[in-house]
Amino acid sequence: MKVNVGGIDKIARIVVGALLLILAATGTLGAWAWIGIVPLATGLMGWCPAYSLLGIKTCPMKKE
Repeated sequence: MKVNVGGIDKIARIVVGALLLILAATGTLGAWAWIGIVPLATGLMGWCPAYSLLGIKTCPMKKE
């Protein structure tokens, strides 16, 4: 698994995922809010399977 999620994208995923999980845990949103696990996990891992399938990369390229 190569990193394909970069800076701002990673932060946005973590914030949105955590917010959805908090809203699900408090009962503010329904059961669908538990989907927040997905953006939270992909943000923490730095790898998104959908990005891999589509050939998208939001992380900066390393110079060699």
